Amino acid sequence: MTRPLTHHATWRRAPAETAAPGAGVYDVHIPGVTPWRRGKVRVVYEAGPQHLVVVATDRLSAYDSVLPTPITDKGRILTALTGYWMRTLKSAAPHHLVSDDPAEFPAPYAEHADLLRGRSHLVRRAERIDIECVVRGYLTGSGWKEYRQSGAVCGIALPPGLRDGSKLEPAIFTPATKEDQGHDLNVSFEEVAQRVGRETAEALRVRSIAIYEEARQRAWDAGLVLADTKFEFGWVDGTLTLIDEILSPDSSRYWDRAEYEAGRLLSFDKQFVRDWLDQSGWNHEPPAPALPADVVAKTRERYLEAMRRLMGKGL
Repeated sequence: MTRPLTHHATWRRAPAETAAPGAGVYDVHIPGVTPWRRGKVRVVYEAGPQHLVVVATDRLSAYDSVLPTPITDKGRILTALTGYWMRTLKSAAPHHLVSDDPAEFPAPYAEHADLLRGRSHLVRRAERIDIECVVRGYLTGSGWKEYRQSGAVCGIALPPGLRDGSKLEPAIFTPATKEDQGHDLNVSFEEVAQRVGRETAEALRVRSIAIYEEARQRAWDAGLVLADTKFEFGWVDGTLTLIDEILSPDSSRYWDRAEYEAGRLLSFDKQFVRDWLDQSGWNHEPPAPALPADVVAKTRERYLEAMRRLMGKGL
């Protein structure tokens, strides 16, 4: 006998008035299970005392606001890229990823494998270190703004005469606080050492730069410039472990390599959405405006192109 729909996990679409045609999924509902945590993009469920199930929606966050319009397939792209990077990069180990096959997840998640497939990871539960481990290999964004004002980024003095997009060699570690609400705040390495201890701070810097440098070369070979990115770490059984999403167009800034070499910056990340939001006149305070269909479609295509180049395949 067929069970009622209420017994099945379901995706919730965005309201029609804020959704583009073919809009993606805005939320997930797994019957009988209360989310352990709802993030801006992902929903996290407990899976026993040592594991979590992380489910990626198509929501997009910009300027610390969750936009009302999802980007179709974005959660699938981010899930695939995170799994790819964690398995591919030698420097990414140890990481928290256990499986991306929902059929292998514990109950009740395996019962909903068809819905969760492509959007979920089973991960080890970690004691999160509340530091955003930002690595910059190119000067741009907020770093470029800070450099123009002081000649430094997060207290790190840089050579004079740099331009927007200048390569930084070696890459620099520019951490920020990890805030669940509001803006993350840039801090110096010394402040990180005071917060988490010098040994841990040094380990965070070494791990972050190592992962970035390995990924930067792979991206370059794939026709992309990995300008900057951010990582999160936690403790799993006393071991410093890479957690969360990594090296996706949500958490990283990617440019087209050919355009960069020609002196132009063409983004394959959510900068396209940020640019539209800036031009819309929005004051960056909630609520964020709905995105038009063409912005959703172009953003999706840029995320997909980044995935194709990095992984050698699409969805």
